[in-house]
Amino acid sequence: MSCRAAILISGSGTNLQAFIDAVAAGNLELDLCVVFSNNPNAFGLQRAEKAGIPTACIEHGDFLDRESFDRAVIEELDRWNPELLILAGFMRILSPTFVKHYEGKVLNIHPALLPKYPGLNTHQRVLDAGDKWHGSTVHFVTEELDGGPRILAGRLRVDPNETAEELLHRVQTIEHQVYPEAAGLVGSGRVAFHDGQAWIDGKLADEPIVRTFP
Repeated sequence: MSCRAAILISGSGTNLQAFIDAVAAGNLELDLCVVFSNNPNAFGLQRAEKAGIPTACIEHGDFLDRESFDRAVIEELDRWNPELLILAGFMRILSPTFVKHYEGKVLNIHPALLPKYPGLNTHQRVLDAGDKWHGSTVHFVTEELDGGPRILAGRLRVDPNETAEELLHRVQTIEHQVYPEAAGLVGSGRVAFHDGQAWIDGKLADEPIVRTFP
């Protein structure tokens, strides 16, 4: 049986679409059991419905604090028995309660070659630093923002003459390829989270798998 995966979104759901397309093409063995959003107007919910995937929505503005919202989300998600949670543009910082409840089961993608450039504005920071390489990294989520064990990174050469906007679009194209691949590796058991670290094919992974793109 395929690994049951919940995808969490807040907006348009372009990464969600990459997962839907990969499953439909037979390139990814995941059971997309639910798409959850904190935004009822997220276009990604329409993408899910069009693909026949159940949806759920809880608005964070209805709660007094992050903790109570996260507890409500946990209660909703647990109804679907997900084995894997995929953050695909979910614009919420997760509480320690949430991270502990789903320890080792939550994936995120960050637009940088971690551990370089955690946080925001990564594309401009890369250009300002004159870096030769840039990309995106899929990692397990821990309480440290963008600091969880790395699984898979996609990289490309930086053109020093391009704008941050142009670089962003190139990196997004990479994301749509490496994120489903990384989730598939976790779903199949080839990648696992143990004792706060990533293991790839049964070996402790100090470095992520790296894919180089033109």
